[in-house]
Amino acid sequence: MTPSGDPSVHASAVLAGSRAILIRGASGSGKSRLAFDLILAGRADIVPKVTLIGDDRVRLSERDGRVVVRPVAELAGMIEIRGLGIRHCDFVPEGEIGLVVDLDAADATRLPVPQALEVTLMGVALPRIPVARGWDSLPLVAAFLTTT
Repeated sequence: MTPSGDPSVHASAVLAGSRAILIRGASGSGKSRLAFDLILAGRADIVPKVTLIGDDRVRLSERDGRVVVRPVAELAGMIEIRGLGIRHCDFVPEGEIGLVVDLDAADATRLPVPQALEVTLMGVALPRIPVARGWDSLPLVAAFLTTT
């Protein structure tokens, strides 16, 4: 926790349209890769415009029944691209979380039960996509963003 009380969590986050996507998972699970894939998908008009919020570690806070994600100051505007290293890119200072993606999720199934598709963060219920190890996460997130 910081002096301001906002916890730093091991995650990445992007802003897709008007809502942030929080990407969680163990080290090496593909958080940075999914974040960058979503940025590229936004540039290709496959999903709404996507901009980095933070990579590797982000800060969460609750505001008026919403969960807001911000980059950790030391890492703002930086993303790891495996094979290239740390790269600089455009970023936004914060976003309201509208989706949580859990990579390498033990409860991921082909047809998930409704309870698996929701998570509570800081007392706020949010949509969730559990992604099994070895599954391609980009099509799942793109489907969430472009279908009902």
